[in-house]
Amino acid sequence: MVQRGTLRLETGKKLIGRHESVIDTKRLTAGVIRSFQKIIYQHYQKHGRTLPWRKTGDPYHILVSEIMLQQTQVDRVFKKYEQFINEFPDFSALAKAPLRRILKTWQGLGYNRRALSLKRIAQTIVTKYNGALPSSLDGLVKLPGIGNTTASEILTFAFNQPTVFIETNIRSVFIHFFFHTMNDVRDAEILDLVEKTLDGSNPRKWYYALMDYGATLKKAYQNPARRSYHYRPQSPFNGSNRQIRGMILKTLALKRSLTEKELVQKLLMSPERIKSNLITLEQEGFILKKGRKLTIA
Repeated sequence: MVQRGTLRLETGKKLIGRHESVIDTKRLTAGVIRSFQKIIYQHYQKHGRTLPWRKTGDPYHILVSEIMLQQTQVDRVFKKYEQFINEFPDFSALAKAPLRRILKTWQGLGYNRRALSLKRIAQTIVTKYNGALPSSLDGLVKLPGIGNTTASEILTFAFNQPTVFIETNIRSVFIHFFFHTMNDVRDAEILDLVEKTLDGSNPRKWYYALMDYGATLKKAYQNPARRSYHYRPQSPFNGSNRQIRGMILKTLALKRSLTEKELVQKLLMSPERIKSNLITLEQEGFILKKGRKLTIA
């Protein structure tokens, strides 16, 4: 099937690029691939984002940025990344740091489980890998909080290895160009195209370019990734258990230790919801209970 994608990239009222693309997914010739790559790279050359984690090849720095970027907008990570690196400059420093201090620095990024995973990763790297991050997919996926996608991103951005993965901006690009009139597009269809169009000579630069193109698409269009079969609107944060757990950890990070009753008084929430979320936090390894006192683990 031939899909037609018309790309208009706009920032406010300023037109920054326009391309007409006819892409036959069954006849993806070398010439078509080169044309597609040219469009992506031309945009990157003119409008690529300058981000601090792109200025380094340090595997630790790349790991921190990739964990931070999970389910979090670039703007929020931009504000925290350098602060975190300055506070915990390497695996050894992070492994030794108290979780309370890590969570205090992490505040504002949300999804605190990622901060706990980072500490556990650092401890594993120091004790089992002599302080060096594994440079293989098998080695990375064994680390806490790292799945196939994050492992592939780390391999590409830290070691410039050609891997095949999808994240939200990449998904937007391929749906826009290859599935322009279709809904319920599955990732399996996209992954095949990601592999076929990959610039294996410089995968790091290629994926940066794809991500930046996708980020611009989202501003210029109604997010193309909404037409993915896997798209799920994010559930409301306000009033959620995730918000309550975040508030509990933030309070304990500041106060060192509190009783359950004191937490209820400070957060002005029902004792039942506080109690159920405390149980979850204890099971996940965030907090410890010593007598009646609760502390960060």
